[in-house]
Amino acid sequence: MTPSIYKHLFFDLDHTIWDFDKNAEETLHELYHTYGLKDLGLHSPDAFIETYTKNNHQLWADYHIGKISKEVLRSTRFSKTFIELGLSPDRIPINFENDYVTICPTKTNLFPHAHDTLEYLRSKYTLHIISNGFKESTELKIGNTDLAKYFSTIFISEIIGFNKPDKAIFDHALNTTTASVAESLMIGDSVEADIRGAQAYGMKAIFFNPGRKEKPEDVVHEIYCLSELVQIL
Repeated sequence: MTPSIYKHLFFDLDHTIWDFDKNAEETLHELYHTYGLKDLGLHSPDAFIETYTKNNHQLWADYHIGKISKEVLRSTRFSKTFIELGLSPDRIPINFENDYVTICPTKTNLFPHAHDTLEYLRSKYTLHIISNGFKESTELKIGNTDLAKYFSTIFISEIIGFNKPDKAIFDHALNTTTASVAESLMIGDSVEADIRGAQAYGMKAIFFNPGRKEKPEDVVHEIYCLSELVQIL
């Protein structure tokens, strides 16, 4: 990787800068007690969170490729989780999803070294976000964590009308920023949406892999911590 050729860095937000799973875990622990889920027969908050996380990741993967809608994602992830854990549909708390969507974006856990790394990078590059998240929650996450100051532009798929890995969202981002493909770099956690999406567009990409999952052969560049970007770039 030749850092001198890059002028524009495009970051994913959820699971890359904003620690989605940690923030979701905090929220779900709160809601577990608020809704008295133990009394409903869900005796382990950890099992509830683990099952939800599995379902949510799969539904988001389906959403990335346009297989399901926002409405299906939100209406399915908790109902599927409750049912898998043995709760009958008529006992599923009605407002659970709404409360989750209200509380979770207010959480402020970022991945380690996020602010220091972004502060360093913005002195050398123009930074942007391309997020497959939803408008309201994405804006809350960025606002509550003081991230906006680092980024020149923030692209949210719900506003643009296309999700990564669709070529159209990269077209929109580069046309808006007047960046060329050659001088642009994508950094994200999703192999399908961020890495393969960017690579198919002709853009270099860095796979953010804090969980140290097995790296697919077609993924060239990988980091485990955001601070590694300071050495690389």
